[in-house]
This record gives sequence, C-alpha cells and structure tokens, in this order.
Amino acid sequence: MDYRKSNAASNTITRDMMTLSEDTGNVYETVRIISKRSNQIAVEMKQDLDKKLQEFASYNDNLEEVFENREQIEISRYYEKLPKPTLIAAQEYTEGKLYYRNPNKDKDNF
Repeated sequence: MDYRKSNAASNTITRDMMTLSEDTGNVYETVRIISKRSNQIAVEMKQDLDKKLQEFASYNDNLEEVFENREQIEISRYYEKLPKPTLIAAQEYTEGKLYYRNPNKDKDNF
C-alpha cells in the first residue's frame, strides 16, 4: 500500500487492545505485527525522502555559503505532515490489509 494515499489519521487514536487483538488472540503478537509493518513503512519513507533531497545536495565544503532552498523545505514539510508509520500500520491492520503468519503456529498445525 502506498503510504501517501493512506487514510490514516495524522493524530494518535486510542484503540481498544482487546478488539484489536481478536485476530491473533495475543496482544503482544498484534503489536509485533504492527511494529514490523511500521518499520517497513518508515524505511520506505526514508528512502523516498533521501532520494528527493539528493537532488538538492550541495557538495561544496564552504561553510560561509549557507542558503535556503525553498523546494527542499517544501519537501521536508510535506513529509513531516504525513501520518507517522505506526499510525499507517495500525490503520492497515484494522482494515485487514496486512498479511502475516507465525511460523511457530504453522509448525504446530503440521
């Protein structure tokens, strides 16, 4: 899922952990699933931001020449206004858009 098109709230939302963990039956497993997806989203966001900011990189070592680049500031503000990766991951989990499996449980079924 594209994090830019996410309908996740930009503010934190209080969630009932018991209803959130109904799928897995374990609160800690649910938190682990959401945190792993959150890390994936954060890495993707960081790579995109670095790629866009690389265009504005200055390779001069002159400390006297400090200038502001409007495009760079606008890109940074855009990424600051996006929902946090944990909020996006929690929204994906509640909408059922995440695929997850536990190898230990799969081993027990065989």
